[in-house]
Amino acid sequence: MRWQQGRELVDGMIARAELERVPASRDHADLLLAQARRHVGSAEAIAGDDPAGAYQLLYDAARKALAAVLENQGLRATSRGGHIAVREAVTAQLDPPLGAVLRPFDRMRRRRNQVEYPSAAAPAVTADEVTRDLPKVDEILAVATKVLDQMSPF
Repeated sequence: MRWQQGRELVDGMIARAELERVPASRDHADLLLAQARRHVGSAEAIAGDDPAGAYQLLYDAARKALAAVLENQGLRATSRGGHIAVREAVTAQLDPPLGAVLRPFDRMRRRRNQVEYPSAAAPAVTADEVTRDLPKVDEILAVATKVLDQMSPF
């Protein structure tokens, strides 16, 4: 049975070349999840010494977790769609009921951009900020891991 929730939005993203079809791969999805878990551990380990680097790793962990959901379905964001396409495609398919778990991703994406492209107007990221977002990324990882067995190839 094909996954129906969010199908119209995802079809539109494919038509606009924000997403592309690729061979569905549970193995690749599992690899992305394993990388994401390592990123979380690394972020936790370096948060005190390098909060900016830790935050980038933490965000990348969340992005890879969501990308794993798409890879398992045979979908991948293109350079045109980028990280926003990953968020939109997964959110369309899983919200409701999982919007509260997925919602921090977009805030983290914007914050990561501030860290990656700093300005004098944006405050530096702190170790406390990394620590506050760690559980949110853990929840995103847990959801991604859980839904792989429930969502069919697109």
